Amino acid sequence: MDLAETTDAADARAPRRRRRSLAFDLTALGVAGVLVLGALGFGAVTVYTQLYSASAFVERYLSLLGSGSAADALAVPGVAMDDGELTAAGLPNTASEVLLRRAALTALSDVRVVDEEPHDGVTEVTVAYSAGGHRGRTSFHVERDGWIGVAPAWRFAESPLAAVDLTVRGATRFSVNGFEIDTRQVAPEGVDADPLTPVSMLVFSPGAYSIAVDTATSTSPGVAVLSDMPGKTIPVDLQTQPTDEFVNVVQDRVDEFLASCATQQVLQPTGCPFGYFVRNRVEGAPTWSMTENPEVTVVPDGAQWAIPTTRAVAHIDVDVRSLFDGRVNEVSEDVEFFLGGTITILPDGTASIQVSAAQEP
Repeated sequence: MDLAETTDAADARAPRRRRRSLAFDLTALGVAGVLVLGALGFGAVTVYTQLYSASAFVERYLSLLGSGSAADALAVPGVAMDDGELTAAGLPNTASEVLLRRAALTALSDVRVVDEEPHDGVTEVTVAYSAGGHRGRTSFHVERDGWIGVAPAWRFAESPLAAVDLTVRGATRFSVNGFEIDTRQVAPEGVDADPLTPVSMLVFSPGAYSIAVDTATSTSPGVAVLSDMPGKTIPVDLQTQPTDEFVNVVQDRVDEFLASCATQQVLQPTGCPFGYFVRNRVEGAPTWSMTENPEVTVVPDGAQWAIPTTRAVAHIDVDVRSLFDGRVNEVSEDVEFFLGGTITILPDGTASIQVSAAQEP
């Protein structure tokens, strides 16, 4: 074969190689295009899920609660409610917003969305979390609220707020997660409020709220409340116990009262729980003294306190002339008696103690 034939054969094979190369390049470009479109689509789905989905909306609300941004959480669309909305939601329209603040919030962590389910224009988003160390799960209902550019905006279809109806027995001051409150500050009636009428306070859901009393007169262990259901009213009845300091003060006041009674030189000291009766004539003035003071205890009595029936012993010295024969007898006798009492904590924080005679138990 001469050189010309060899060159002609090579020229014939070159177009076939170019066609195969072009076909490969076009195929590669097509595959690359599909991959790019797929990546773009996946990226768009990821961005939507992380930033613009119903779940992302709920997660942002929970993130605000977890960081203590109570004011921002309250400003999330659909959270705050007016009186009419509170009534429609079944919550007290007189409920105080005192707990919707940073100082009353506790830690919220380990938040994760476990389900997102649309129903007739409303999407139910269920999340699991840890609130103040308590594991919980809450479902929220959200709905479309216009658009942000080409992305949907959301709002709560049902506010995530709930309420705590709190009755505190034996105190007006209490704390929630360490934040100090007086019931008279949050009750609609103010200082005229019945101390046994529950005070209603709005709370964020989800949230953990530890309610406790620690005052000079009364104390209670913390009661943990987990607000995990929007629109729910949670009743809490907190019974306090008297402090040792309070009991000691009451003991001192009762002792002083009885000592004052003993200064009255009459058979029946006025307003006092003890006395002495004779059928004959008294010569001179009787003399009283306390032989055995009562061991005072203090027990809850509705919104206030009481002194249960307690034994004590007084002593009387008196000369008595017999109406029968005129003889004078020197009486020196222990007089056993029983007393009880009521204790009312006044608006200024002082205690009014009323002691009275009681029947032997």
